[in-house]
Amino acid sequence: MTHDFVSLAVIALVAAAAPIIANLIPRKPIPETVLLLAGGAVLGPAMLNVIWTDESVMLLSDLGCAMLFLLAGYEIDPKTVMGREGKRGLATWLVTLMLAFAAVHCFTSVSARGLDGLAVTIALTTTAIGALMPILKERGQLNTRLGESVLAYGTWGELGPIVAMALLLSTRSTWVTIAILFLFVAIAVLTAMFGHQSSRKEGPIRDIFFAGRDTTSQTFVRTTLMLLIALVAVSALFHLDIVLGAFAAGFILRYLIPEGDHELEKKLNAIGYGFFIPLFFVVSGAKIDLFAVLDDPLLLIGFIVMLVLIRTVPIFLSMRRDKDSEVTAMGGRAHATVAVYCTTALPLIVAVTSVAVGAGAMDADTASVFVSAGALTMLIMPLLAAAIYRVADTHPIEFLKEHVSR
Repeated sequence: MTHDFVSLAVIALVAAAAPIIANLIPRKPIPETVLLLAGGAVLGPAMLNVIWTDESVMLLSDLGCAMLFLLAGYEIDPKTVMGREGKRGLATWLVTLMLAFAAVHCFTSVSARGLDGLAVTIALTTTAIGALMPILKERGQLNTRLGESVLAYGTWGELGPIVAMALLLSTRSTWVTIAILFLFVAIAVLTAMFGHQSSRKEGPIRDIFFAGRDTTSQTFVRTTLMLLIALVAVSALFHLDIVLGAFAAGFILRYLIPEGDHELEKKLNAIGYGFFIPLFFVVSGAKIDLFAVLDDPLLLIGFIVMLVLIRTVPIFLSMRRDKDSEVTAMGGRAHATVAVYCTTALPLIVAVTSVAVGAGAMDADTASVFVSAGALTMLIMPLLAAAIYRVADTHPIEFLKEHVSR
C-alpha cells in the first residue's frame, strides 16, 4: 500500500509539472502527452524505479484509458462517422489493414497470422483520436472543416482496430467472438434506448436528476461514470478489451445528449484530464524500457516509417481523389494535414501490445519499442501537421524564408 501511494504521488507530480514545462517552451512544440510518457519512462521500473506498476496503480491507469475513450466517443458525431466522408474513412481503414497485413508478411520476421504479427498489423492501422482531441482543441481546429475530416478518418482508425482486436486477437473461435460482439452491441443499443426514453419521461426521478446536476449529488456525473464502468465491466466479462466498452459509453452519451452539455463536458474533462488520463499516460510511459529501445533503433524507425506509408499515404490519396466540393476546396495542404494527424498513434498500441505480451506472443522489450514509436508519433505528427498547415500552397519558399530569418 505504501508503494502505491508513493507511486501515485510521483505520478501526480509528473502530471502537475507537464503542463508547466510544456508552456515554458516557446511556441509549445511538445504536447503534454509526450512529457507525461517521458516522465513515466524515466521514473519507471526500467530506470529510476520510483513508479511501481502494481495492481492498484494499473486499475487506476485502466480507468484513465477508459475516460480517454469515453471522451473521444462523446466528441464524435455519429453523422460524421456514418456520413459520406466517414464511409470513405472506413474504406480507407480497410485498405490500410490489408496493406499492414502485407507489410508484416513481406518485411518482418514474424508470421502475419501469428498473434504477434496480428498485433503489429493492427497497431499499424491505428489513430489516437482520443489523444488528438486536446491538441485539436488547443489549436482551434476541432470544430472546423479540417477537424471534421480528422474525425471522419481518425475515428475509424480507432474503432476499426478495437473491433479487429476483438476478432483477431481473441483465443475464442471467430464465430463465438462475432456472436459476443453482437450481444455487446445489443446491450449498448438497449442501454441507449432506455436512457433516451428515461431522460424524456417526466416524473419524480427525472426531477431529482435535474435538481441534483449542480449540487453535491452531481447526478449527471455519477450516472455517466456508472454508464462507463458498467460497460467496461461488461467488456471485461466478455473478455473484450475495455476500450470497446469505454468507446461505446461515449457514443451512448452523445446519443442521449445530441446537442451536447457544456457543463457536463467541463466536469468530465476536469475528472478525466485532471487526474485519470494523465495517470494513464504516465503509467504507459513507465512500461517503456528505454534501454531496450536503444538496443533496437532500426525497429523503432522502421515502425514509424511503416506507419507513414500505411496510414498517411492512403488517407492523403483518398482525400485528393474525393470529388466533394467541400473536400476539394480544402486544398492539398489541408489534405496532408489530416493524413499526418491521423498517423498519430499510441493508446491502442499500448492495448494491442499488452494483449500480445500477456499471451506470451511478444516479449516486453519489443513491446517497449512499439510503444516508444507510438509515443514519438505523438510528438512528431502534430508538429509536422502544424507545419504543413501553415505552409501556403502557392508560396512555400516565402514561408521557409520567413522562418529561417527568425
